Amino acid sequence: MEKDFRGYSARIVQANKAASATHPGVMLGRLCIAKEIPVSDVAEFFGVTRMTIYKWFKGVEQPRKQHLEKIGETIAKFKNAESLGR
Repeated sequence: MEKDFRGYSARIVQANKAASATHPGVMLGRLCIAKEIPVSDVAEFFGVTRMTIYKWFKGVEQPRKQHLEKIGETIAKFKNAESLGR
């Protein structure tokens, strides 16, 4: 049985899984889905709409340059925290 990701529809989870793992928005989506971070929080953090975040998570829209930098920093922080056991 597949894990139920609170706050994320099965459709978004499946679209994220099917998208290219090299797409920065998809990588962010996988992290947020796994950590069950609400999409509204992600949208607020990046200063964009929830719809934009869903498009990033599905790999159908490329984040702008300023968002790409912030996505990279965010992913790196989570990876560093995980490697430190946090």
